Amino acid sequence: MQLTHEHREVQKTLKRYIDEHINPRVDAWEAAEIMPAHELFKGLGKLGLLGLTKPEAHGGAGLDYSYSMAMAETLGHIHCGGVPMAIGVQTDMATPALARFGSEELQREFLAPAIAGDEVACIGVSEPGAGSDVSAIQSVARKDGDDYLISGQKMWITNSLQADWMCMLVNTSDGPAHKNKSLVVVRMRDEKGRLAKGIEVAQKIRKIGMHSSDTGLIYFDGVRVPQRNRIGQEGAGFLYQMQQFQEERLWCAASTLVALNNCIAWTVEWAQERKLFGASLADQQWVQFKLAELKTEVESLRALTYQAVEHYVAGEDVTEWATMAKLKAGRLNRVVPDTCLQFWGGMGFTWENKVSRMFRDGRLASIGGGADEVMLGILSKTMGIAKRGVK
Repeated sequence: MQLTHEHREVQKTLKRYIDEHINPRVDAWEAAEIMPAHELFKGLGKLGLLGLTKPEAHGGAGLDYSYSMAMAETLGHIHCGGVPMAIGVQTDMATPALARFGSEELQREFLAPAIAGDEVACIGVSEPGAGSDVSAIQSVARKDGDDYLISGQKMWITNSLQADWMCMLVNTSDGPAHKNKSLVVVRMRDEKGRLAKGIEVAQKIRKIGMHSSDTGLIYFDGVRVPQRNRIGQEGAGFLYQMQQFQEERLWCAASTLVALNNCIAWTVEWAQERKLFGASLADQQWVQFKLAELKTEVESLRALTYQAVEHYVAGEDVTEWATMAKLKAGRLNRVVPDTCLQFWGGMGFTWENKVSRMFRDGRLASIGGGADEVMLGILSKTMGIAKRGVK
């Protein structure tokens, strides 16, 4: 993937917005454990950044997926992980299936305001008993006339405390686990911000990191939703969600690149200033070699991610590429901040330190969007080591 002048202009616009409107407020949002999603998304929407790859008919730019990756990479300039993740949910996790398979009416009602930043979206897949094992979800949608009645619960849902609607994976029949699910757009709040009848925010989940990103446990009890809110074919939801996961995993890999390199750069600067035993920390060959090794690892991830995006833009199946990139990103999000934090010594163990924040926030990358072990399972199958259909 080659970044053109047009890609760079998108990145410059986003970086300017981050420097002016996001980073100066990150510490306050982290302390409050929530960010003003509607205000932030509206600003991004006015700049045309929430629909780079979405249809022009609904306010998008109609660009290829490389532009989404250029944006994801630039989000790494934000001095926390929670805000980029919230934005990524809006652009690359809750809306791809709607943009690809949703009806014209559905796109007009839900996709257009998401692109404009007028409404906040969330993706409802995970449940208390079904995280990486998507086939195990228990939420159901039973037909009642022209509507669905939806009951169940969704957990670990990013943006859900502020979301106007959810792209929700539910069981719409009693058939086989991979063929009985559908994606349904559920309006969660009315125009005054009140929760829809039957929806309850049961808990705001406190996490060890990603503090500025609100995460909820949501209950659904007989929530009435028109069947026309279903995305695409009934029973194809599992397939649609697997396709959404490809973009989510590529986004995860791309969004870590700048952040990881920043972590290394901050540590280099600290090591050059930190004096011990009559020299600087950076004079220690072990420190030099370790930081050089980390930089090499990050650039290897960049090459892998760019190659995956190139294949994806060409219309190829990138399951293996995206899975490898997601796996590597998760691992580096653990290794790089941990190694750098060690070089910071006691300062690295302070709450306000940017490296310690990355240490906390980055741990999610090996869990969310499919745990490392799930990624390894997928790769084992694509390599022909493990039999397909065998867990």
